[in-house]
Amino acid sequence: MISYIVMGNDKRKAKRGAWRTSENMLWLLALIGGAVGSWIAMQAHRHKTKHISFKYGMPVLAMIDLGLLAYFS
Repeated sequence: MISYIVMGNDKRKAKRGAWRTSENMLWLLALIGGAVGSWIAMQAHRHKTKHISFKYGMPVLAMIDLGLLAYFS
């Protein structure tokens, strides 16, 4: 949920030309369990979808998160 909100806020800031959330922070939020929210936000807001690392890395990380969730549930 938090990663979704942060990604959406970053998109709004990008449109306004305002100070933005660093890519490192976006990745950190994804790594600590927010990859699914980040990936959904990328699609919903069309944000970071042209960045190769986000385009391919975020879905892979989301699948890993979901796999870990299923394994430990």
